[in-house]
Amino acid sequence: MGASKTDQFTDQQNELAVLAKALGHPARIAIIEYLLKVDACICGDIVSELPLAQPTVSQHLKELKNAGLIKGNFEGASICYCIDEVGFDKIKGLFQDVAQHLEKRKNNCC
Repeated sequence: MGASKTDQFTDQQNELAVLAKALGHPARIAIIEYLLKVDACICGDIVSELPLAQPTVSQHLKELKNAGLIKGNFEGASICYCIDEVGFDKIKGLFQDVAQHLEKRKNNCC
């Protein structure tokens, strides 16, 4: 079996790509924004906040959790979700690098 193309990139590049892909859907952005707004672990309220069916919301939550952007803990029969700071620290680092580079090159680019 041939090597995966992702093998030719660094671990950090692959991690950031997974995080970016997880953020690549407006429903997932809406979930993140809602979790930031309520600033607490949320169990069942997310479905009522989105114009999507419960199974669809659950799939989006699963994608965000698998990417490391949210955490989910069982509380009774429910899973409560909140922001996972570690994933966002990685994204923040990338954007800080880009911002610093752009600041140095201000007005010196095509």
